[in-house]
Amino acid sequence: MSGKNKKQFGVWMDSHHATVTGRENVDEGDFVILGHVENPGTSKNSNEKAANNLEIALTHKFFKEIAEKMPNIDELHVTGTGQIQEQFVKFLADTPQYKNAVSSDSTSNKMSDEQLIEFIAKHFN
Repeated sequence: MSGKNKKQFGVWMDSHHATVTGRENVDEGDFVILGHVENPGTSKNSNEKAANNLEIALTHKFFKEIAEKMPNIDELHVTGTGQIQEQFVKFLADTPQYKNAVSSDSTSNKMSDEQLIEFIAKHFN
């Protein structure tokens, strides 16, 4: 993959936390951490339907907060635990602003910020 003037981003995520990386100058430079996003999750609720609706709303909000840190995505690699990264890629594909982004995903254990930067840089270079 050629990284020349493409807006490339990487995300490590699980269902409660996401770390977003991107290039220093949006489309060039080294990868840096652009931010962290937290999803507090739901508290115990006796009404299963209300709890499910709240969980869907919080996940959607979580995805929107992650996407806000990545303007005009050309390429994206999402990694993490569980199936949340697949849901995030689908969310982006269903969002008009991001539907043309080329995305890929993989599964990985929790990484430090430095490990994530190295992993994403290796993926795009």
